[in-house]
Amino acid sequence: MAKAKKESAPKTVEVKYDDGTVVTVDPSKKGKLSKRESTGYAFIIPYVIAFCVFSVYPVFKTLYLSFTQYKGGIGIEPQWVGLAKYDLTIHDPLFWKSLVNTVRIWGVNIVLQLGLAFLLTIVFIDIKYKVKGLAVYRAIYYLPNIIAATSIAFMFSSLLDPNYGTFNQILTEIRNLWVVIYNHIPFIHDIMHESGGVTVRMFDYMRPHAVRTEWLGSSKYCASTIGVIQAWMWFGNSFIMLMAGVMGISSDYYEASSIDGAGRWKQFTKITLPLLKPIMLYVGVTSLIGGLQMFDLPQIMIAKTTASYMSIRTVIMYLYQFGFGQNKDVGRAAAIAYVLFFIILIFSLMQFIAMRSEED
Repeated sequence: MAKAKKESAPKTVEVKYDDGTVVTVDPSKKGKLSKRESTGYAFIIPYVIAFCVFSVYPVFKTLYLSFTQYKGGIGIEPQWVGLAKYDLTIHDPLFWKSLVNTVRIWGVNIVLQLGLAFLLTIVFIDIKYKVKGLAVYRAIYYLPNIIAATSIAFMFSSLLDPNYGTFNQILTEIRNLWVVIYNHIPFIHDIMHESGGVTVRMFDYMRPHAVRTEWLGSSKYCASTIGVIQAWMWFGNSFIMLMAGVMGISSDYYEASSIDGAGRWKQFTKITLPLLKPIMLYVGVTSLIGGLQMFDLPQIMIAKTTASYMSIRTVIMYLYQFGFGQNKDVGRAAAIAYVLFFIILIFSLMQFIAMRSEED
C-alpha cells in the first residue's frame, strides 16, 4: 500500500488585531519579535529607562543610605552604621512632634475636603440630569487643584497678612457694622444684654483680636489655616471622583427606591454611600498619602523665625532639615523617609481593613 503524504504545515499565519490590522507571522521564526512588537517596545523603552533612573534607583539608594552615616558631597563614602539612624529617628521627640503637626493639618483638611465634596455630590445627585453646563461646574471646582502650590502660598500669604490682608479687612468691616448696629439700634442692644452677655462677649472678643489676627504667625490658628487652604485646593479633586462614582450608579436603583417610598436621605445612605465605598477608599488613601507628605505650603508660607514654625513643621520639613539643611545628615533623612513610608503603609492598611469589615 502506498503511504499517504503528510501535508506540510503552512509557513505563515495571519494574525488579526482588535484594531483590524492583519499581520503575517512565520511560525518557524518562533521567539523573534514582529515589526509591530518591536515598534511598541521601542516606544516604551525611554519611559522604562527614565522610570528606573528617576524612581526605582532612588528608592533603593535611599534604603541603602538609611543604614549609613553620610554627610553628602563628592568623594565622601557612606559608612555602614546599621539601624542606628532608625533608632535615632524613633526615639526623637521632635520627629513625633512633626508627625502630630502633620496629622493635625491633614485632619482639618480631610474633614473639610470630603465634607465639601459630599455636599456638592448630594446637590448634583438631584440636578445632574437637569442642569446644563455640569462640566463647567466641575472644571471650576477643580481649578484650584491645577494651580501651582507656590502661587497659592503667596496668594494666601497676602490675603492673610495681619496688617493689610483682605481677610482681616473684611472682619474689620464686619466689626464696624456690628458696632453701628449695637450702638444705634436699642432693640438689638437690649436683646444682647438680656441674653446673658454671651453674644456681647463674643463680639468683645472679636473686637480687639479679629482685625489683626495672626492667621499664619500664631500657633493657635496656623495649623487650621493651612488645613483649610489644603482643603480648598483638593476638594475639587474629591468632588470629581465622587461625581464619577455617582454617574456610574444606575438610575434604576433610585427609581425603584422612589417607588418604594424612599426619600433623598434614604437613597443617599442606602444606595449612594454603599456603592461609593471603593471611590471613598481611593480618595481616603490618596489623601492620606499626600497629607502625610505635606511640604510645600507650610515651607513657603511659614518662616523659620516665625513663632508658629514649630507647631506647623511637618515630617517632610523635618526630613528636609537633615537632607538639605546646615547640619546635613543624609542617612538620617533617608531613615526618616522610610519610617514615614511604613507609617503611611500601616494607616493605609487600616483603611483597607476598615472598609472590608464594613462590607462584611
